[in-house]
Amino acid sequence: MFIDEACIGCIINQSRKVSHAIKADEKLTNRLVSHVEEMSKSFSYTQTPPAIAADVYEQMAQIAGKIDLYDEVKEHSTQKALSCVPLLKEELAKSTNKLLSATKIAVAGNVIDLAAEVEFDLHEELEKIFHTPFAHDDFDAFKEQLSHAKKVVVIGDNAGEHIFDHLFIETLQNLYSHAEFTYMVRGCAIINDVTMQEAIEAGFDKLCNLVDSGVNTPGFTYERATSHAKELFDSADLIISKGMGNYECMTPPRRKNICFLLKVKCGVVAASLGKNIGDIICKLS
Repeated sequence: MFIDEACIGCIINQSRKVSHAIKADEKLTNRLVSHVEEMSKSFSYTQTPPAIAADVYEQMAQIAGKIDLYDEVKEHSTQKALSCVPLLKEELAKSTNKLLSATKIAVAGNVIDLAAEVEFDLHEELEKIFHTPFAHDDFDAFKEQLSHAKKVVVIGDNAGEHIFDHLFIETLQNLYSHAEFTYMVRGCAIINDVTMQEAIEAGFDKLCNLVDSGVNTPGFTYERATSHAKELFDSADLIISKGMGNYECMTPPRRKNICFLLKVKCGVVAASLGKNIGDIICKLS
């Protein structure tokens, strides 16, 4: 999925979000914003938004002298998500359709997205998620794929959201004990995406196979992945792709049986899906 005119303003606005996150003074803020504005003049319309974001964030990190621009924000998002876990476990325990409830939980976590055009309140989303239908609803087909899949790869998205992914995979393992589950994370710090550090802290290494994809983009870019990550991606019976960044990188899909789970948070992705900002999506390629 290539960038659109609207993506440029969004990416420039992200430089202001970074300035706020790192508590930059006026001089550093102006330097970051003006640098990204200058970069935007040569953005290629043959690249995905995450590919461009990787270059932008790398240069912002160099200017700011900080490897992980969102380390403090990621920690805050994770703690906020953890505070919701007891309530979510209660919902799962009383649910008569545990797969649907766990999938909705995984999608609700996707509102934690610092690069989104529109931001949503996590607690508000959790209050309504179980009663909100999928705007694109391939849930039954997704369920059918899980029933016979032997190898399932879940590609993570944002830190904080990964706490909900942990509950999701835990539920999948209980329901589909015949399958082997892998959780794939980013290869380095990029925006607020989940990396090995956050995944290990959350216990994914004890829950399932945990893999560093090697990509430096805020979305799974196959060409930038390690050979091991590519092999897992190609050989899996089912890929579960979390969030907009992964959707942008994998659209059009390079293989069958990718289930995209996301909250629509920008007009460009909404147009691609033929849906509205705020919709939740369960789309099987």
